[in-house]
Amino acid sequence: MSSGEKVAGSVANYVDERTGAAKWLKKNLTKVFPDHWSFMLGEIALYSFIILLLTGTFLTFWFDPSQREVIYHGSYLPLNGIHMSAAYDSTLHISFDVRGGLLMRQIHHWAALLFMSSIVAHMLRVFFTGAFRKPREFNWIIGIGLLTLGIVEGFLGYSLPDDLLSGTGIRIAEAIIQAIPIVGSYLSFFAFGGPFPGTSFIPRIFTVHVLLLPGIFLALITVHLMLVWYQKHTQYPGPGRTEKNVIGYPLMPVYMAKAGGFFFVVFGITAFLGAVASINPIWLYGPYTPGQISAGSQPDWYMGWLDGLVRMAPPIETHAFHHTISWNILIPGVIVPGIFFTFLALYPFIESWMSNDKREHHLLDRPRNAPNRTALGAFGITFMLVTLANGGNDLIATHFSLSINQITWMSRIGILVLPPLAFFVTKRLCLSLQRADRELVLHGKETGRLVLLPHGEFVEVHEPLTDAEAWTLTQHEQLPALELPEVDAHGVRRPGGLRNRFRTKVSRSNAEAIAKPKPDDLKEIEHH
Repeated sequence: MSSGEKVAGSVANYVDERTGAAKWLKKNLTKVFPDHWSFMLGEIALYSFIILLLTGTFLTFWFDPSQREVIYHGSYLPLNGIHMSAAYDSTLHISFDVRGGLLMRQIHHWAALLFMSSIVAHMLRVFFTGAFRKPREFNWIIGIGLLTLGIVEGFLGYSLPDDLLSGTGIRIAEAIIQAIPIVGSYLSFFAFGGPFPGTSFIPRIFTVHVLLLPGIFLALITVHLMLVWYQKHTQYPGPGRTEKNVIGYPLMPVYMAKAGGFFFVVFGITAFLGAVASINPIWLYGPYTPGQISAGSQPDWYMGWLDGLVRMAPPIETHAFHHTISWNILIPGVIVPGIFFTFLALYPFIESWMSNDKREHHLLDRPRNAPNRTALGAFGITFMLVTLANGGNDLIATHFSLSINQITWMSRIGILVLPPLAFFVTKRLCLSLQRADRELVLHGKETGRLVLLPHGEFVEVHEPLTDAEAWTLTQHEQLPALELPEVDAHGVRRPGGLRNRFRTKVSRSNAEAIAKPKPDDLKEIEHH
């Protein structure tokens, strides 16, 4: 043993004798994680957040969060001699005069888009598979909180450069704040430090963007990961997988090696996008001036649905008790988003109450086996897509030679008709797929081979499913008791109890007997 190994061993023994770390490490480094590509969606969100922290730290060294007026004398000649805020001036300086500054700005922006995309995709995976059910309701609420904070953080981030595009978005935000009855004007004066645009807004949102919200993000992500660690990960149904175990790879060395490599994949893709795909070219928009607005201004996609809601609202205002209530701003800008995110946060409890399901769930659903939930998800996605499309109604009008009024009325009708239609169609598809699964389990897989019977009839030969395939297809309670063929695809006779009562409870109790992992398999089993 070399001297270095002796020193490392001595240090390890010293720490273990005082903290008992060896036992804790041995237990947790062998923790098992399921292996499925959809679990990577949450990892992408985590890695994107790390990239945001690193690139954001770099940008803070040169960004000046001030609205004091300066005259630009930088490398971008078209704006030379123009009056602008120090925030916009410093952003131009980062983009053109700081080595690697523009690359870092674009990586930061692309990472923000990837962060929000992966959060939405991760939440959809959790929703459609039922991973939010008991005992993971609190983790679902944390996820909704992270999604909401991500929208706010993204909006504040692209508002910081104080260019004409971001100023337009700030103006819309100011209108939404002022639409809140009674207290709206006071909240607006507090946020902007006086009448719009004020002189305090950029410094204040800079503090919130780089200090307050990242701290809350770190706290929520830490609690989220701790709950995942404590409650163990959900897993998809399959042979040997039950509500009382987790089948997958150990944290060390398999999972850590895969996770580390995946981080560099995410970082590499983000860096590539930042290098070759221009995003938010603020020098083309010019500094923000309250009397101007940029043509074709569009927010980032995660704010586009809110912009589309505001654009489609009819101009309705009421006057009461010396106060003007702008319903065309209040309803789409405050009430509808409030109801939407509150419903999302409370959905696990709503579903548990409506289905009277108080059990713990560690196995995931196939979306077709929860038709009402899947149809409700299709309803929400369709609602968001209609509003998002209307958020770009001006560009749609110019590119396709349409009238803004036509697009607005199409979006108003679509928001009422398309989501319920998506609910109905999705539910019928789920029920049809369930019936197809039932037929597949009962009659086997089509082989394409035809057999001529003695009396002249042609019939197709069906291949019976294996027990593992049938087990996966019958892991829900919508199907009645199924009677499977007496032998599987390999000619092995099935046990009578399994053949006659291949239902959820029986399948789970006999899961390990159906198909145990091979001894030489790298996967391991950890029991709850």
